[in-house]
Formats: sequence, C-alpha cells, structure tokens
Amino acid sequence: MICLILAAGYATRLYPLTENFPKPLLKVGEKTILDHLTDDIAAGGAVNEFIVISNHKFANHFSDWAKTKPYKIRVVDDETETNETRLGAVCDIQFAIRQLNLSDDMLVIAGDNVLDFSLNRFVDYAKEKNTSAVMRYFEPEQKRLQKCGVLEIDENDRILGMEEKPQTPKSNWCCPPFYYYKKEDIALLDDAIAAGCGTDAPGSLVAWLCEKTAVSAMEMPGRRYDIGNLESYEQVQKEYQGIL
Repeated sequence: MICLILAAGYATRLYPLTENFPKPLLKVGEKTILDHLTDDIAAGGAVNEFIVISNHKFANHFSDWAKTKPYKIRVVDDETETNETRLGAVCDIQFAIRQLNLSDDMLVIAGDNVLDFSLNRFVDYAKEKNTSAVMRYFEPEQKRLQKCGVLEIDENDRILGMEEKPQTPKSNWCCPPFYYYKKEDIALLDDAIAAGCGTDAPGSLVAWLCEKTAVSAMEMPGRRYDIGNLESYEQVQKEYQGIL
C-alpha cells in the first residue's frame, strides 16, 4: 500500500513562518508534523512507500527531510510556484499517480494535521470493511460544518452522500482529510475529474466516489489538531505536549 501525503499548499495564513518554509515540516514538540504522521504509519507495517506531493517552492525542503527517514519516501514536485496557480488537492493526487505510474491501494492524508491516535486503526478498519473509507467526527457547530465536508451515513457506516462546505448541512458528521482508497476505486480518478468532480478540496473525490461504489466512514477515535493559522499552531504546541 502507498501513502500519498498532500503537501503542496502554501499556508499563507501562517506567514511569516511558512513564507519560505513548508507547514508540514514545522515542529510540534521535538518532531515535525510529518514525522508524527509518517513514523506512526510506518510502524504499522502496511505501507511500503510514502509519496509526498509538493509544490516547486518547497520540494527541496521535503527532499532533504526524506533523506533523514529510514523508510522509502519519494517527493513529487507539482511544478506550481504560487498559491494562485496551485493545482488543488484532487489534481495533485492525479499528478502524482501519473508521474509515478502508481497502481495500488492508497492512504491519502493531509500533511498538516497532528493526531493523538494511530492512523493504523483507520487502515485496519478499511481492510475489515473491504471498501474505500474515510473518517468522521461529530461537529455540533453549524458554522464549522459549513467549512467542512459533511457526510450522510447509514447504520452500517456506509456513506449515503457527502457535500463539501454545504450552506445547509444534512448531518453533523464532518470528514477530516484522511482517506483510504482501494486500488480499483482510485483508478476512477480520471473519470471523476472528467465528470466535473471538484478539484480543490480532497473530499470532493469522496463525494463523487460514494455515488459509484461503497465507501465506509469510521468514527474518529481521538482528536485531530488542524493547524491552519498562527493561533492554532501555538495552541497545538501547548496542548499536544501533554500527550506526546
């Protein structure tokens, strides 16, 4: 299985920290955000290769980081250089698949989140369900729901529908940026984009895919720290220390 890490954003809300440095390589405790994610996943043994999809501005930073790790990592440069010319998450997935001719089950994750639980639990869940899968968490606030991918699910965890940033959310289940795609499902990516699937938010692919095949939604077993601005980075620095 391959783990594809989405790391091609420019993190403009974290300036000046990220003006010339990628957000996923900021430190939380003694390790970078990416270290926390990849060390955990590698320990599970299911992933045999990590692919980091970066923009051109930060690709060398990720290549230098990759040399420090004991497991296989390849860095793909999507050749964009500004926030205005970025490809969008779904097109970045497509770019990496085409560049490296990837064909395997795939764990796709955002490279800028810190978790207090192991993603290997999610991988095990997807394999038990034998479907592509996402995670979900209960969000009580409508304003936050309007900024997320919102899921409708049945009693067996199957996704009935998903909508990105809905004005009128149909449930309180939010979908964080962690996805497991079976080989035959991620192979439909070109069809999804050709059919008009959104390409900016990574969850747009799930919204399209769940109409075509079974996609399951695991309830998130812990907390996710979403680092979006300077305030949230300072907060995770303080809160995450207690569980390192």
